[in-house]
Amino acid sequence: MKKSITSAYALKAACVLIFFASCTFDYGDTGGAENTLPDLVMQNVEYVRVRSADPVARIRAERVERYEVQGLMRLDNFTFEQYGDSGESVNVTGSAGFASVEIESGDFIMDNGVWLEVESEDIMIETFQINWNDKERAMSSGAEDIVNIFQENGTAITGTGLRANARSRTWEFSGPVSGTYIYEENDEEEPQAR
Repeated sequence: MKKSITSAYALKAACVLIFFASCTFDYGDTGGAENTLPDLVMQNVEYVRVRSADPVARIRAERVERYEVQGLMRLDNFTFEQYGDSGESVNVTGSAGFASVEIESGDFIMDNGVWLEVESEDIMIETFQINWNDKERAMSSGAEDIVNIFQENGTAITGTGLRANARSRTWEFSGPVSGTYIYEENDEEEPQAR
């Protein structure tokens, strides 16, 4: 009796395998689907980037999607901190509703309400969208986006279409600008003799 039960199960299993082997399933055109679906999805993420054993940046996001073929990461409702002084102090903090990061180049777009605070420059920036070109070390807003810039000394500037270069430390607007700029001489610097 035991042999016949085993044989019956083996026969059923063989029939199932033959059935699946002979069937074809129409999944539709998957050419574009593999490019639109993320390879990895994570919720409530905290990510710390480390270089030479020192933290470089900390990112927190409600949702992160990674797309390998496109070389992209997309983040929803995120905040970040960028460290200076070998990871001992926070130099830049920021937040945005959304970001798209090109993994290879380091270029990114932040939008849906951007807030940046650069400690070393004593500057705060508020706008809808910021684009960062890592190779050029350049930042820009949308051409029509209003950008608010603040400093603790009372400087408050509002302009349209910001372009800034971190290397040359230059800032310019493509549209109208208004506000108050307060200049403070550095007490530590002494006039140079000529």
